[in-house]
Amino acid sequence: MKDSMPILLVDDDRIDVMMFKRALEDLKITNPLIHLADCKEALEYLKNEDNENPWVVLADLNTPQMSGLEFLTAVKAHDALKQIIVIILSGSDDEEDIAESFRLGAAGYIVKPPDYNKLVEMIRTIHAYWTLSKLPHGGASTQSDCPGSLQ
Repeated sequence: MKDSMPILLVDDDRIDVMMFKRALEDLKITNPLIHLADCKEALEYLKNEDNENPWVVLADLNTPQMSGLEFLTAVKAHDALKQIIVIILSGSDDEEDIAESFRLGAAGYIVKPPDYNKLVEMIRTIHAYWTLSKLPHGGASTQSDCPGSLQ
């Protein structure tokens, strides 16, 4: 079931997005990819009950209208969304950003890899971990084997 749920990638860098899509194809990860360029758009997407919730959100720390930290705060404060897995991606390994991400409820903080091969390994690791991981589910979840699913 997790293989049919989308991955939400929130990133305004077109090259990063193209590499991410290519890596998913190379890894034969069949989850649909939803790409949004800004965390504000992503929050609106998640709040829309007509949209399928992703089983994981990979959110860039720095997007134009809303930062990844502001997005994370809003998601974790929203009862129907707070179980969604959010991993922050950044070009920076700033200790304050890392600490704040985890304080706000991020499932992880990953520095964007400098080359394609490392990106593939990053995606393989995230996919393997969250595919194997079992999480508690709230009353809003109807797909018991899908972390983050709130349909």
